[in-house]
Amino acid sequence: MSAHAALFQRLKQSKFRSSFHLKEKDKKYILEKGMDVIERHAYDFVLKRLSEKEPENDGSQTPMKGHPVFIAQHATATCCRGCLEKWHRIPKGYPLSVVQQKYIVSILTAWIDKEMNEPSQ
Repeated sequence: MSAHAALFQRLKQSKFRSSFHLKEKDKKYILEKGMDVIERHAYDFVLKRLSEKEPENDGSQTPMKGHPVFIAQHATATCCRGCLEKWHRIPKGYPLSVVQQKYIVSILTAWIDKEMNEPSQ
């Protein structure tokens, strides 16, 4: 069982969170780039868009489309500091630690891996 299985089960109960899935073009992009590159993108997005004490445009800094990591962020409630606080108990008002950033990326890559290995929606 995945380290994030309980979280994914909770997210599945949310109509909004469970509505996000990778499209074929997202899956193709992931296959072309490889998971190492996707993981680096995830670290970069988390660092630049979430890690500050008060991120710019918090609550709307993550696009709803355009990159598989953005889709994963909405599906896993790692898209803004409010969702991180509500779903992951990572408090707002403090910079994200390296450990917290790694935790977020591990959730994103686990969700992407799960999507890549499940039949298309």
